[in-house]
Amino acid sequence: MRKFSTLTDQEILALAISNEEEDGRIYSDFAYATRDKFPDTSKIFSDMAAEEDQHRRDLIDLYATRFGPHIPLIRRQDIAGFLVRKPAWQIQGQGIDVVRRHARQMELDAARFYRQAATRTTDAKTRKLLGDLALAEDRHEQAAGAIELDRLPASKREMEDEDARRRFVLQIIQPGLVGLMDGSVSTLAPVFAAAFATHVPWNAFLVGMAASVGAGISMGFAEALSDDGKLSGRGAPLLRGLICGLMTTAGGIGHTLPFLIDNFTSALMAAIIVVILELFVISWIRWRYQDTPFGSAIVQIVIGGALVFVAGVLIGSSG
Repeated sequence: MRKFSTLTDQEILALAISNEEEDGRIYSDFAYATRDKFPDTSKIFSDMAAEEDQHRRDLIDLYATRFGPHIPLIRRQDIAGFLVRKPAWQIQGQGIDVVRRHARQMELDAARFYRQAATRTTDAKTRKLLGDLALAEDRHEQAAGAIELDRLPASKREMEDEDARRRFVLQIIQPGLVGLMDGSVSTLAPVFAAAFATHVPWNAFLVGMAASVGAGISMGFAEALSDDGKLSGRGAPLLRGLICGLMTTAGGIGHTLPFLIDNFTSALMAAIIVVILELFVISWIRWRYQDTPFGSAIVQIVIGGALVFVAGVLIGSSG
């Protein structure tokens, strides 16, 4: 996967062309899906799709002038730090308000991309076009925000700060949840393997602490180095890495602390109760902040955790 900072002018323009084509098709899908029940919203999406198509043509004209007719295929998913677009069909099934919020986020992402891209080029014409496109995406974001606000009651508009919530989810909840899931699930096997292999709570405690701290350091570095946050809007990498690392460690320590109890059976039962609570907390966070159905979140997390737990027990018992 390429870093955005390594792209040439040619590659940046190719990526921008690909982005505009994808966004235009998503807006067209939104317009088609909302044409019967929400005709005003559908018209706005149609206009946005047409303007995205014009942006694509402008970018192609500039690209052809500078680099010739061949345009290499470079997509969002090829670049580190880009948030990959969800398919339109997946968004449409969640209701009109989610569609509108998603469209607004798309424009915020696009404007951020063009501003970052404009700072990467030294060609005056390219810099001007990228800057103009950033302003155009800002206008789109305002249009998307307007149709979103029209749908919401005034009392709710005053209470909600959607931008602040989005930043909170991207910069705090997301890295914290990744860490909590990894720490809670990945350390189950070594902790319970040590417990059943030795039947000495202190040994399980030492293994759990080592696994939790080690996983926290590893996940913290991985999160901090994965994305500088400029394109994705995910914030400072050091903060995300710190949050991810701490939550990974906390997730493992939670079911490690019960093994400070001297009695093996009591320690084991307390640890199992903590594991169940951890898995349900993770499921709740996914439901609350990631729009995952609570039933699906429980099934995914609990089944995964149970499999890791059983693996640890079987490995420990075999010794």
